Amino acid sequence: MGTNGSTVLEPLRQGLPPLDPGAVSTSASCALPARYEAVGGARKFTSATLDRWELSERFDDVALVVSELVTNALRHAVPSDACQDDVQGPPVRLHLMRWASRLVCAVRDPSVESPEARGGEEDFSAESGRGLFLVDSFSDSWGWHPLAGTLRGKVVWALFQIGPE
Repeated sequence: MGTNGSTVLEPLRQGLPPLDPGAVSTSASCALPARYEAVGGARKFTSATLDRWELSERFDDVALVVSELVTNALRHAVPSDACQDDVQGPPVRLHLMRWASRLVCAVRDPSVESPEARGGEEDFSAESGRGLFLVDSFSDSWGWHPLAGTLRGKVVWALFQIGPE
């Protein structure tokens, strides 16, 4: 990840529970086009990254959460005329970050609107609107923060415990 990626995610690192200072972090990211086929690309990228980090046993949960975060970004945060990449680059970007005991999936999008879980129990039979419920169910925690500086938008993240604290 370049310096721009580090700057974008700094508030995320500050918002996470304290990390073991001795834990070295590693990260990977990919730009995603403003098309629903991007969800499949995000899953492939996640699979390859988790394989490289020897975390393939966590793929099912992590891939489900990545799919929901990317789908939400495409459905709710990307303007319908965003087919062309703007000055900031592709409208959606997936970041995966790993520390000794934690894995974070973060999806950056151009909207400043906060993500909202929809409805109550009566909505569980609906085809859509369950994304954040699934993110909450399959990750250990999740949240979001607005981007700072000249970048417009937000980052929605989900944290997974991958080892002892």
